[in-house]
Amino acid sequence: MSLRNQSLPAGLLALAIGAFGIGLTEFVIMGLLPEVAADFAVSEPVAGWLISGYALSVAIGGVGLTAAVTRLPRKQVLLGLMVLFIVGNLLSAVADSYAVMMTGRIVAALCHGAFFGIGAVVAAGLVAPARRAGAIAMMFAGLTIANVLGVPFGTFLGQHFGWRSTFWAITGIGVLALAGLALLVPGRAAGAAGAPAGGLRGELRAFTHPQVWLSLLITILGFGGMFGAFTYIAFTLTEVSGFASSTVPWLLVLFGVGLFAGNLLGGRAADVALSRTLVVVLSALTVVLAAFALTAGSKPLTVAALVLMGGFGFATVPPLQMRIMRYAHQAPTMASGANIAAFNVGNALGAWVGGVTIAAGLGYTAPIWAGAALTLIGLLVLLGALRLARREPARLVEQGREPATVA
Repeated sequence: MSLRNQSLPAGLLALAIGAFGIGLTEFVIMGLLPEVAADFAVSEPVAGWLISGYALSVAIGGVGLTAAVTRLPRKQVLLGLMVLFIVGNLLSAVADSYAVMMTGRIVAALCHGAFFGIGAVVAAGLVAPARRAGAIAMMFAGLTIANVLGVPFGTFLGQHFGWRSTFWAITGIGVLALAGLALLVPGRAAGAAGAPAGGLRGELRAFTHPQVWLSLLITILGFGGMFGAFTYIAFTLTEVSGFASSTVPWLLVLFGVGLFAGNLLGGRAADVALSRTLVVVLSALTVVLAAFALTAGSKPLTVAALVLMGGFGFATVPPLQMRIMRYAHQAPTMASGANIAAFNVGNALGAWVGGVTIAAGLGYTAPIWAGAALTLIGLLVLLGALRLARREPARLVEQGREPATVA
């Protein structure tokens, strides 16, 4: 095989740029909440709804908006979603009131779930079947880079030139992604063309397969465990590990490095052995979270745990996305969008469970223990799903896939 055949399509770069912009607009607000709250004269808890409202809108858009566009060509849908993203961030940049700012956040968030859901299908269709999980990982690499580089830079920009400058910069990234999608994603490439012949009804038929629902549950529990531990990580680092508050952003960069590496390695491993990768990664994540909770009082071990938590946590993303797409391979768009919504439901569940443990007075390592428990439950659901899949070989053969490949 030539190097040219081994290279990744340029369309993946455009998808990654879009993912970078979306990841940036989701997470950078966390570092700018004090400035936003002061500008609009609202309390920080009220300003925090700009984060919660965004997450809720992602879940709604991941299912509802994807369902609304199933009959449209996927490339045109991606272009439309990026326009929605640009409009939302432009509204945030020029907002003269909290209400307008919230509207901008909701508009931008609506494209999030559908973009990643449809983008994953398009990314997988741009490469050979044996490289699809790796292609999905390349698109999600934009999201991880947003955490490693984009969020610190966006926070710096907003703190020195006003928080609006950050949203102007994100708007510019959206324009760049729009141009890249228009120029680099083939209009009739496999996976980038129109919707399946059955339209929305065909897409919904995928949800009759129990493995699709089990995949969604695994996503909620497995990824939710990591996010639940991460939500309160600043308190753990300062109150338990003894780090100064000023070092927390740099420690989170290390966490982001783990995200980036785990995403790419998880995608490569999933292309080789999807089920084995998920079992190994969820098992390792459970162990890492439990070990972190036990050793959070040690600074060196905490640093190591942060990198490993990010690595194994995000190594779940490509195989989880690939798993549901394989079981819904005849109509993957809705299932893919639903799985993006499931990631955000997992985020909310993990954060809620972690908050409950803190409110109960169990301390700032309790969310990490809760995250380990959620991930362990996700692993047990996965093992049960694999056992169930081995009992239905006839159905898998009928779909044109061997049990070991799909499961």
